[in-house]
Amino acid sequence: MSIQISSDSTCDLSPELLKQYDITIAPLSILKGDTYYKDCIEIQPEDIFAHVAAGGELCSTSAINVADYYELFSELRKTHDAVIHISISAEFSACYRSACAAAQELDHVYVVDSRNLSTGHGHVVLEAAILAKKGLSAEEIVAYLHDLTPRIDASFILDHLDYLKKGGRCSAAAAFGANLFNIKPCIAVIDGKMDVIKKYRGSFEKCLREYVRDRLEGRKDLDLERIFITHTPVEDGIVSMVREEVAKYAKFNQVLETTAGCTISCHCGPHTLGILFIRKPQ
Repeated sequence: MSIQISSDSTCDLSPELLKQYDITIAPLSILKGDTYYKDCIEIQPEDIFAHVAAGGELCSTSAINVADYYELFSELRKTHDAVIHISISAEFSACYRSACAAAQELDHVYVVDSRNLSTGHGHVVLEAAILAKKGLSAEEIVAYLHDLTPRIDASFILDHLDYLKKGGRCSAAAAFGANLFNIKPCIAVIDGKMDVIKKYRGSFEKCLREYVRDRLEGRKDLDLERIFITHTPVEDGIVSMVREEVAKYAKFNQVLETTAGCTISCHCGPHTLGILFIRKPQ
């Protein structure tokens, strides 16, 4: 059975991984100024950062509509027996609801809510692609993904709150206090929603070392197949340092670096980094 895996651009998988696993991407739209651009096709994160740095308004994101999903799924069904589409968490975007509406008009199109974003979402997409290559049925893959989504551990550290302040997601006073006292919040995805789970204090490098230790040290529930280090632009040496810190606590088979796409970039800004992995079933 030929099954095509597709995903929203919010999964933040690298072009190399998308090609290797034959994953089709549906791009969200990014509003910069008065113009919409297709995520990571017509606009890149560096374009967003340059626009804001030059005094422009913060860019915003727009969900994929039902018609665009229908067109994508229809084309994929012409050459495949089934399509499994994995969306960004329904708590963050209307993409899931739109994809479900489009899928109802077609046979053998399945939509799965990743309950996550960035490469937390990406883990679910990759697992689906791996199972499809192994020849599992669409129903078997979908059932596995529903079991998998609660086991994704996704979190990020933000060096600055400037973009959150610009986007109205934290007050100017909170952003000022965080910068004044060198506080770096850790934001995690829990049950499809984002929440601040800890506040670190000190330099970005110091906080990242503590963050990696907190997420990985002494854990017996880690699925050691793969971990993502996903980030917006950071200073030279930061990613290498995080790699070394990860290796202190767990021996993952794959330590994959990806850069965050436009959706994460719009909300978090530069100097954001996270480690994202899978927990074993209980």
